[in-house]
Amino acid sequence: MSMLHIVNGDSVGKKLQQGVVEGDIWVWREVYSHGPVFLDSAAPDNRSVRAQYLEQTLGIPQTEYIQISEAQEKSLAHVYKYKEIVLWFEHDLFDQAMLCYLLHKFSAQPEMETKLRLLCIGEFAGIDPFRGLGQLSVEQMTTLVGTWKPIGAKELDVGNRLWQAYTSPTPELLQQLLHTDTSVLPFAHAAFQAHLSRFPSTQNGLGIAEQTTLEMLHTGITSPFELFDQVGNKLHTLGMGDLEYWHILRKMSQAPYPLLQINGLTEIPAYNENPATFGSNKIIMTELGKNVWDGQEDWALKKQIDEWYGGVHLQGEYPRWRWDSSRQLIVES
Repeated sequence: MSMLHIVNGDSVGKKLQQGVVEGDIWVWREVYSHGPVFLDSAAPDNRSVRAQYLEQTLGIPQTEYIQISEAQEKSLAHVYKYKEIVLWFEHDLFDQAMLCYLLHKFSAQPEMETKLRLLCIGEFAGIDPFRGLGQLSVEQMTTLVGTWKPIGAKELDVGNRLWQAYTSPTPELLQQLLHTDTSVLPFAHAAFQAHLSRFPSTQNGLGIAEQTTLEMLHTGITSPFELFDQVGNKLHTLGMGDLEYWHILRKMSQAPYPLLQINGLTEIPAYNENPATFGSNKIIMTELGKNVWDGQEDWALKKQIDEWYGGVHLQGEYPRWRWDSSRQLIVES
């Protein structure tokens, strides 16, 4: 077989199938930007931990996730049959984590003679804001064909080291790596720096997504869909999907220390559920939310934290690591 294209989502895959490229097309179905990730993601115990978390937070059935994950890993082990592989990815954390995972896997096959190529963009003329390849038409996708660049030893090395650092149980390795030259993967630094900003802040215990949500509520936005759009545009470097954001809203509205109240709520939509009726709900800040937003209270100290940030699992009353936005650094508390 001559060529394989690995893409970041079904929308992109379907467009490429409309005569844009020759060869096979794989959609890599994962969301490494959410939940626990491990250096050896194929290990049954690690896969089980991740499957349980994705079911609890996004509603993805464990059996479905495990089946897809196992099938993808099995297919990836046989990519050497292709003469050329092109990776289609974007600038955001969702994609950069996926890209680094694949580079990590490819770096473990030094004998592979397959030529690796990368198409990775963070903008496209006429599209503002640019959120991803899925925004492009078939005609626009066609203009990208052949613009991919070779993936060599440096790209494989940086991708491998970034994946190792991202899946580390402590954030120091990633922070140290981001102070080195990662420019062979031009969007990686910003994406993984954005990842670190998701840790509880030193100011009020909120991650960047929660903080930005309260900021949008403070401007008068009350619709869940508009919040998702506005927060997503401002934090486009995260590449946050709707299910991830609904999980954030769910956390922020939970007793006993809710930061927001969702009026008219029956249930926040989960995997494969129609979110249409959710848009009619109205979201407002609670008094605690207002106090946390302006730094009078610390949400991380009010509640027991139990969250995953890449390979880091923060638990307990006092988060071990926090994000210092003024210095743009993770600090140990």
